[in-house]
Amino acid sequence: MAPSLYQAYKRRWWMAVTAVIENLLFSAVLLGWASLLIMLKNEGFYSHLCPENGTHRANETLLEGVEWPSCVEQEEVLNLGFTIGSFIISGATLPLGILMDKYGPRPLRLLGSFCFAFSCALIAVAAYNPVVLSMLIFIAVSLNGFGGICITFTSLTLPNMFGNVRSTILALMIGSYASSAVTFPGVKLIYDLGVPFKAIFWGWAGFALLVFLNCFVNWPGESFPAPEDSRYTKKIKLTGLVLEHKSTGDRCYTHVATVGQTLSEKKPCSTNDSSSQSQSSPPFRRSVCSPMFLWSVITMAMTQLRLIFFMGAMNKMIEFLVTHGNPNPTEDMALEAEEQVSLYSSIFGSMQLLCLLTSPLIGYIMDWRMKECEEESNPPEGEKSLPGPPKRNRKIQKLTNAIKAFIFTNLLLVIFGIISLIDNLPIQLVAYVLHTVVRGFIHSCCGGLYAAVYPANHFGTLTGMQSLVSALFALLQQPLFMVMVGPLNGDPYWINIGLLALSMVGFLLPGYLLYHRRQLSQELKELEREATDRSAGERKTLAGNGNVKHQTNVHTGNGHVGNGHVDM
Repeated sequence: MAPSLYQAYKRRWWMAVTAVIENLLFSAVLLGWASLLIMLKNEGFYSHLCPENGTHRANETLLEGVEWPSCVEQEEVLNLGFTIGSFIISGATLPLGILMDKYGPRPLRLLGSFCFAFSCALIAVAAYNPVVLSMLIFIAVSLNGFGGICITFTSLTLPNMFGNVRSTILALMIGSYASSAVTFPGVKLIYDLGVPFKAIFWGWAGFALLVFLNCFVNWPGESFPAPEDSRYTKKIKLTGLVLEHKSTGDRCYTHVATVGQTLSEKKPCSTNDSSSQSQSSPPFRRSVCSPMFLWSVITMAMTQLRLIFFMGAMNKMIEFLVTHGNPNPTEDMALEAEEQVSLYSSIFGSMQLLCLLTSPLIGYIMDWRMKECEEESNPPEGEKSLPGPPKRNRKIQKLTNAIKAFIFTNLLLVIFGIISLIDNLPIQLVAYVLHTVVRGFIHSCCGGLYAAVYPANHFGTLTGMQSLVSALFALLQQPLFMVMVGPLNGDPYWINIGLLALSMVGFLLPGYLLYHRRQLSQELKELEREATDRSAGERKTLAGNGNVKHQTNVHTGNGHVGNGHVDM
């Protein structure tokens, strides 16, 4: 039996804390692919593709008396699994948004936790005989990506239960999702300590079932209403007030409900107003076809491809920096390359926790000086606004903040691309930090832009469409990886040059936002000028009417009433 909204409201802090932990351990964990790839190669997944000759390098790890070979063909196939899983993480957001709006977060979270548990079980089963069951890894990563995004997406509505601090809770949810890439490096540390690969994933599947149980017990069957929603007052605040008084609670609730129904029957105009507002809202096609949305989709797609390619090809990049493209490295060089790949992939995964710190930072940039803006609602009748400094326009301030956020994020992305070109392994740690920061910033930038410019009822669908297009574009990382390990012999230099040039496209969006803000400012100035001219004309009209009335009163006082005298 699903709890009511009021019961869920009383448990909201428990749900928030567990949601952050669940996001860290069960959401976008595939983004820590570099560490998982090492474990899969050590366990012999797709090692049968490696030819039995001197062209491959054997792994040093011996498991159950088997020395599994590794080769380029094996990495190409396994990287395809990462491409599929990362695509599902972004591409499933549009249908998930539609389903969650209709059925609420509870069924999707239950389904997501079960899919994640099943994916871990499939990986554990495939490890028993990787020569025969390696193909299960594609099903496993697909279920892993889908289950993870279900857990993440459903947790983004939970902050509605926190009123004034919901933005802070939302930042923590996004940060925990982005930091989930640290999970596989943590799992690899446990694996390096000697814990069997199969035992790790069987245990992980069991923990995922605890997420299922937690959702089944604590999450309500309907969506979380926003504080502005009438359901928030009716089903949470009012219910809490009624339940606090046990002796008269039923009568109080019946009385309030009856009064509410009576008022709603006496005020049908409010329904008409809401329907007229929805009709006056611009059509969805206009939002989708607007230049601003199209530029944001291009920017996000380019950024996603840049970030996903780096994560998928990071191990080969580290290996190339050690061997410098030598096709026949010595045994000592090969051993050093393997050690460096293991070390730097663990460092990169650990740095993902920075997302918990950087996500609130971009939120601060997006909220800069918003308190100084004028309120969108008019003051009540009979109340005059207090004199003070002129207020900022809220929409222009949001655009200004979005421009700053996008420029800052794109600058970091360009610096990241430049550092990636440097043939020095320790300096790549700076690139890891920038990669993590950009990945946490870019989603908040787009979300803030959509919330500032587009109607609220278009926000979810626009975000889902943008994520879907970005996921489709990010599929190009697989052919880029194959070109890098094939014709380029593992050298990522020219691909990084091309992606760096592509990153410059990201500055076109803030350029268009500057143009749009200028147009909006001119329109507001025109409206203010028209309002000033109209008010001046009204004052002249009122002054003229006042003079006419004054002259009429003067004539009446002097007795000039025409022939109105009386004969005696």
